[in-house]
Amino acid sequence: MYSPSAAGSANNTTAGSRVFRYEVTGLRQGDESDKAGYAIRKSGSVFFNVPYSRMNDFMRRITRLGGKIVNILPLTIESGHGVPTPPAPIAAAETPEPTSTPAAAPAAPVSHEHIFPTNVPVNTYKPKNPFVGKVISNEGLVREGGDGVVQHLTFDLSGGDLRYLEGQSIGIIPPGTDKNGKPNKLRLYSIASTQHGDLLDDKTVSLCVRQLVYTNDAGERVEGVCSTFLCNVKPGDDVTITGPVGKEMLLPVDPTANIIMMGTGTGIAPFRAFLWRMFKENNPDYQFKGLAWLFFGVAYTGNILYKDDLEKMQAENPDHCRITYAISREQQNAQGGKMYIPDRIKENADELWALVQKPNTHVYLCGLRGMEPGIDEGMSAAASKFGVNWADYQKQMRKEERWHVETY
Repeated sequence: MYSPSAAGSANNTTAGSRVFRYEVTGLRQGDESDKAGYAIRKSGSVFFNVPYSRMNDFMRRITRLGGKIVNILPLTIESGHGVPTPPAPIAAAETPEPTSTPAAAPAAPVSHEHIFPTNVPVNTYKPKNPFVGKVISNEGLVREGGDGVVQHLTFDLSGGDLRYLEGQSIGIIPPGTDKNGKPNKLRLYSIASTQHGDLLDDKTVSLCVRQLVYTNDAGERVEGVCSTFLCNVKPGDDVTITGPVGKEMLLPVDPTANIIMMGTGTGIAPFRAFLWRMFKENNPDYQFKGLAWLFFGVAYTGNILYKDDLEKMQAENPDHCRITYAISREQQNAQGGKMYIPDRIKENADELWALVQKPNTHVYLCGLRGMEPGIDEGMSAAASKFGVNWADYQKQMRKEERWHVETY
């Protein structure tokens, strides 16, 4: 995760020479800090001045000591000395150090296996030997005032061995042949259900599918082969399934992790799986205690998929679940233009920037590929407020396996 080389590169930027003030609560005291006379128990908040190059290491140490970072503020630089924005003194004795690791030693890299589930199933069923499941249900998701056709489909997996995890995809092979007379090729769809399925019996898988419809150069209406097939299936129909595939969008095993999700349209599919696992199921081995924050972009209110469930989860879990909509055709941004996810990112820049600096915060993007530049623009605006180059920081997040993208 954190590496000396990353710190070195940071020091070559404006941000590398800056200092930030952290407000931390909930630090626990150990034997060593007792001997040192730390005044932690008597203080609701403890403040630390931290150079940019040591921010990741500092946040890991705070996490190990049971602390919670509640605020991060940049310090102004005058004659090489940091002047804190809030006028609170900082005592040298307040800086916690782990008892077993020297302060200057970088944290050891965390392996993929320690962050994400092990034994991830991949390609249990391949195109040459697919699984044939039956449709259990096919329900419309677009409400009055919405645009297009979007369906929630559930398939029966009983009688097979198709096991999957949240964040994976399955392939669907539509019946019939293509224009060349060859069997239709599979299309991949993000799974919208948890590993236990919507019926909680480990025997189903669900998808969220929008029918692809467009006008070609000749002015003819064209319907997507696979999406049209799926949107029109009926209970009892057969569906040819392959997979599962994918490890990029897996949910970390840490139940205290912060999960920031940014999706448009049917890109909500993996996030529905995440949120259902966090808040709608009772999983003894996964009791979510972090923050799940969904930024969901749609054209109209009627296109907010799973709206009632999303808002119920937020209402019932206000400390752990947040839903932020960007409704482009109905809402305006600060400049009077259409409201998109990047605009919401800019509105929440300070809080998002504080979150993404925490070592157990993961960011997920899912939706149309065209959303990526806008997301980068929004995050760049958030980072630049603190003098940080977003492109460099994003690269570091990728190395730490905290930045996850699935676009199409």
